[in-house]
Amino acid sequence: MRLRTLAFLTLAALAIWFIAVNTGSVTLRLWIPTVTLPLWIVLTVTLLVGIVLGLFIARRRAQR
Repeated sequence: MRLRTLAFLTLAALAIWFIAVNTGSVTLRLWIPTVTLPLWIVLTVTLLVGIVLGLFIARRRAQR
């Protein structure tokens, strides 16, 4: 197994564990509205947005 694959699997496991442990509710201010959500939803959305942006940036760099 390549080191890069092992590092990715380790980070993915840590991210899933971190999201699963944080189950409390948080209040977010989204400019005007205030929303109360479970923290695991906020963390999951943040992780997914980070993955999508990372893939987008990597693809743009590869095209250069």
